[in-house]
Amino acid sequence: PLHADGGRPYSIPKDNPFADGKDGAPEVWVYGLRNPWRYSFDAQTADLWIADVGQGDWEEIDHVPSTKGGVNFGWSQVEGTHQFNGGTKPAGAVDPVYEYDHSHGRCAVTGGYVYRGQKITDLVGTYLFADYCGGALQGLRLDRDGKASVVDLGVEVPQVSSFAQGADGELYALSQDGTIARIDAKSADGSPGVCAATASCGSEVLPLSTVVIGV
Repeated sequence: PLHADGGRPYSIPKDNPFADGKDGAPEVWVYGLRNPWRYSFDAQTADLWIADVGQGDWEEIDHVPSTKGGVNFGWSQVEGTHQFNGGTKPAGAVDPVYEYDHSHGRCAVTGGYVYRGQKITDLVGTYLFADYCGGALQGLRLDRDGKASVVDLGVEVPQVSSFAQGADGELYALSQDGTIARIDAKSADGSPGVCAATASCGSEVLPLSTVVIGV
């Protein structure tokens, strides 16, 4: 269906930073990103989380509060917090909340979601992500001052290409090797483990691999 605002098949929120089209495309909320893979909104706060794949040496995680549009993250003058091809950080550009290099075999960040499920209480409010080549699932939290702390969740999923969020807020890691892994709490005896495809995991039968983690 056509809308009154320019005949677009969608509408532009009035609080978009460039809604009038003068300084940027009306659809834009943030810019200065290279290859977001992926982005998601916190189901509770509506904050935007972006995992941006770098060109050369640095991967980054960006965070945008729900009320703060028009943010410039600086690409292609900077990669993360570092100059890129002799560029200079643009005035007003915002640094990522977290960045990491390609040491230890890492190559490309894959972004997930902020955990809002009920099965892993210690994980609530934590943003999950992984590296495609590294495989370790990691969690990121921000303190009141916006400083990030990152923890290794103690489990690996090879070639993580995406994450998914169930209607109940539980999270899944999708691997390019064909595996779908549900992220669960530790088992009753405190040991991590893996339930094979079609095996009974708890009280239900799941046609997927279920990764059990401790936090």
